[in-house]
Amino acid sequence: MAEKSGSRKKRTPPSSRIKVAGPAGDFSFLKEKIPEAAIRRLSTYQRILNQLGEEGIPVASSAELAGRCGVNPAQVRKDLAYFGGFGIRGKGYYVKDLGKNLRKILGVTSIQKVALVGAGNLGSALLAHKEFLSHGFIIEAVFDKFPKNAQPRKAGGPPVMPMSKLGAVVRAKKIAIGIVAVPSEGAQGVVTRLVEAGVRGILNFAPIQVSAPPSVKVKNVDLASELENLSYHLSTGEED
Repeated sequence: MAEKSGSRKKRTPPSSRIKVAGPAGDFSFLKEKIPEAAIRRLSTYQRILNQLGEEGIPVASSAELAGRCGVNPAQVRKDLAYFGGFGIRGKGYYVKDLGKNLRKILGVTSIQKVALVGAGNLGSALLAHKEFLSHGFIIEAVFDKFPKNAQPRKAGGPPVMPMSKLGAVVRAKKIAIGIVAVPSEGAQGVVTRLVEAGVRGILNFAPIQVSAPPSVKVKNVDLASELENLSYHLSTGEED
């Protein structure tokens, strides 16, 4: 039987469908690999949105976000388009709603517990960093090879525990992220112990490449390499 003219529903091409997060902020439907640089910029956008909210600004254009973040408006729109249709054409982005979505994407809708290994100068500086909590992270436990030699902690801060307690404490507190702030020679051993304790993400400040199972995400922060990169651009006059 022939279908009546006009009764067939027009299908939306897959490429034009707007991606929408699930009720729990589940973005696992994304099949396209998101560039690491775009993910890093999301954190910057989130910080700027917090500032806009504090200033009482309800709606922001891509141009305003770009100006405050030091990128161009097209980059902002492209980065956000990886995750969904958040903007209103001709108007911009609702600051509160976009901020809420970015927190879901970044996985910081609730406080993320962090274990810090290494209570020396770098570890102490990280522990004193006041912005972690406002971004959804709290250093829940601190470990060191020589806890008695650690610098005095501020009142109410986590005590420095011996390495022998790392596994039990991390498992008991269900800590998913570890920060490695120890010398190079001890970094791999610390990473191995964090992995065995169930940590799924590691931020490594030791100036050495460490290895972990594919199921564990490792981010290396080599301050000396970053300074060398900056020095290169200064000496050649090139922009990054």
